[in-house]
Amino acid sequence: MDLVSPQNNPNDYPSRIVSSSAIATMATNNNSIISSSSNSSATATPNSSGTTMTPPPSTTPSRYENQKRRDWNTFCQYLRNHRPPLSLSMCSGVHVLEFLRYLDQFGKTKVHNQTCPFYGLPNPPAPCPCPLRQAWGSLDALIGRLRAAYEEHGGRSEGNPFGARAVRIYLREVRDFQAKARGVSYEKKRKRPKLKVPVPSSPQQQSSAPTPPTLADATSATSTL
Repeated sequence: MDLVSPQNNPNDYPSRIVSSSAIATMATNNNSIISSSSNSSATATPNSSGTTMTPPPSTTPSRYENQKRRDWNTFCQYLRNHRPPLSLSMCSGVHVLEFLRYLDQFGKTKVHNQTCPFYGLPNPPAPCPCPLRQAWGSLDALIGRLRAAYEEHGGRSEGNPFGARAVRIYLREVRDFQAKARGVSYEKKRKRPKLKVPVPSSPQQQSSAPTPPTLADATSATSTL
């Protein structure tokens, strides 16, 4: 047999002598690695007979969150269209009142003037030329949403223009005026407590109740004494 010298060997890499015990150890390690990889792949691959993992349901914003986002965008657009344009940091309670009066042109609630013959009537019998306004309840809910949105966008609670004293006074005046003009009371009615009706006892309870002593029993007891 011809021996290939290191100079003539094309794969001229230094070789190491490996004993039989090392070969056995390497084989054992390879088997353990193969078994662990097969187990991990088995756990990663779902079984056809098992249930598949369903993704978590996507959280959709509520109706309140959607309305709050729309109101905030409307108010920011109002500030951009303002003359001169206003930034959010420059906004005060006076600008909030201007925004509320601006919204009255889109109102759908008939508010009678004091000179109107239907002033104070909740159900007027005929139409009248009185203007349409935003209802007090809608304005109050709008201010609540904008007040929360202002703080969510980095505004400080102590400098919130939607919680200014002038805005609270304006909402109170709108409520009182609309209540008189439309003949609608915004006060919550107190629920009267229900009277408890005594429940008649059943015949079994009447039979088990002790009977009062009669006159004959009292007479017999006296005679025995």
